[in-house]
Amino acid sequence: MTRRMTIDELMERSGVRFGTSGARGPVDAMTDAVCWAYTAAFIDHLASEGRLGPDRRVLVAGDLRPSTPRILAAVCRAITDRGLVPVDCGRIPTPALVLAGITGRVPSVMVTGSHIPEDRNGIKFHAPDGEILKRDEQAIRARHVELPPIFDRDGMLREPPPARETSAAALEDYRRRYLGGLPPDALAGLRVGVYQHSAVARDLLVEVLEALGAQVVAFGRSETFVPVDTEAVRPEDLALARRRCAEDRLDAVVSTDGDSDRPLVFDEHGEQVRGDVAGILVARALGARIAVTPISSTTAAERCGAFDEVRRTRIGSPYVIAEMLAAAGTGAGPVVGWEANGGFLTASPVRLGDASLAPLPTRDALIVILVLLLECRRRGEPLSALVDALPPRFTASNRLRDVPREIAVARLEALLAGGPRAIERELPFVGTVRSIDTTDGLRLVLDGDEIVHLRPSGNAPELRAYAEADSRERAVELVRLALDAAARWTRPEDPGDAD
Repeated sequence: MTRRMTIDELMERSGVRFGTSGARGPVDAMTDAVCWAYTAAFIDHLASEGRLGPDRRVLVAGDLRPSTPRILAAVCRAITDRGLVPVDCGRIPTPALVLAGITGRVPSVMVTGSHIPEDRNGIKFHAPDGEILKRDEQAIRARHVELPPIFDRDGMLREPPPARETSAAALEDYRRRYLGGLPPDALAGLRVGVYQHSAVARDLLVEVLEALGAQVVAFGRSETFVPVDTEAVRPEDLALARRRCAEDRLDAVVSTDGDSDRPLVFDEHGEQVRGDVAGILVARALGARIAVTPISSTTAAERCGAFDEVRRTRIGSPYVIAEMLAAAGTGAGPVVGWEANGGFLTASPVRLGDASLAPLPTRDALIVILVLLLECRRRGEPLSALVDALPPRFTASNRLRDVPREIAVARLEALLAGGPRAIERELPFVGTVRSIDTTDGLRLVLDGDEIVHLRPSGNAPELRAYAEADSRERAVELVRLALDAAARWTRPEDPGDAD
């Protein structure tokens, strides 16, 4: 590997790229040298803007993937080589790390691949005021870095990294954030299943729910990594939730993705409460006046009438955060945001029980789980009833894996260039295309206010499909039809089909 290069050049050579949430790539491509370079460029960017914080510390943490300790060591070596002090906060949720960084006004780095498979990983970078935004990403990509002679020919560190300072304060402060204003019987009478798998918050979830009086049934703990995607729930996970709800008479099953910034919630029947629906319920319960959410979220947000304003963005937390901060700057009432994956963000203080929670403008899973359960107990209604009370708009999503981004982008651009009639010929199941939105990918509004939305993932070689309709079955069918059509784009032509 060349010793001096820009991060843009490194992205092209290594295949490890910035997505919507930091840098991600195959574990084999995320060599120590690549991870060192990304981290060094991040530190250099903050230093150039005077944003490193007063005490030269950088907080670090990671998820439970087997590749995380090695990558974390390379990250810490880069921090040390830049004259800073890495503080290892352990294996904790991403929002706990970000909260600690914001509170202490120091940068933080999380090693996680979130929901993607075990053979991939990633690094999330956070400035002292929260997640880096797109302008930060562009500046980091343009920076030059020079690799020191500490790596072998394969890009791996030649010697073990030195011992680093550790701290348990970040996790404890995060726990206290949600227990501080609630009585110990806040969830008394509820039976809640916790699907633990390999989520980094698997023990914290049990501790917090039990501390608030819930009867917890923990299950599914795994010592191998399980790629739980809250927007594309595996059939086996859905079947497990339904079975445990029936067998254990549960009021809900809760879980998170790998780094525990996205919630996974099932109602008393084992049906998933989709993230964009959960976002509406949580925002309404917290008294939000302005809601910010991507264009892939259900339009029930506008139809429910709970908010003074709903602002739509591109998909990805950096876009949601930027719009939230702009809205909060107007001095309007509480401003919150959520994504279709369930991650919930706050740009204003919100009240939870007797406590005022400081803004946390990064995806958080725990606030969603707690507020939904608190609402069930306060109203004396099952979780399904809260969902059913919203306007009947149903969303679905899934993904087509191993689709190179360049192929997906080229195909969507070709469809767009042909206009509505070409799209209707290529995707005959859509019927009549009433309007097209290119805010992020290709979003089609059809007759009957149905929506089909295709976009390349920003984090992995995947094509994502989203749909919205007046019934859950129709939304699921639209996603299936869209992905079946997209699968033909990458399938080699069968000579037998030439006729």
